[in-house]
Amino acid sequence: MVGVFGCGRIINPRTARAQLVGGMIWGASHALLEASPIDGAGRFAGADLGAYHFAANADVSDVRVETVEEHDEVINELGAKGVGEIGVLGTAAAVANAVYHATGVRVRETPILLDTLVPDS
Repeated sequence: MVGVFGCGRIINPRTARAQLVGGMIWGASHALLEASPIDGAGRFAGADLGAYHFAANADVSDVRVETVEEHDEVINELGAKGVGEIGVLGTAAAVANAVYHATGVRVRETPILLDTLVPDS
């Protein structure tokens, strides 16, 4: 995966990269693995965390992060932004678009599962 992020002024590049990589892995996990079934009353039906699947660093072999430093004094005097969840935001959409380009099936729900890509026979 490759992610490019506008992060303002980066105070600690190592920590910022770790946050962005973690966010991208979290976004990929949301796109492909994480399911939160809802019952008829609107409550989460999956009360067992043992059945809740999520990605770990080992599940994503290569993550490349690039940052674009932006100087914006309107944000704050330092021009720094928080990067804690920026990596999550576009990842699921990027995975869904990759699935669309590979299969021709537009996906609008997560997790993206094989049975949602194969039409009923």
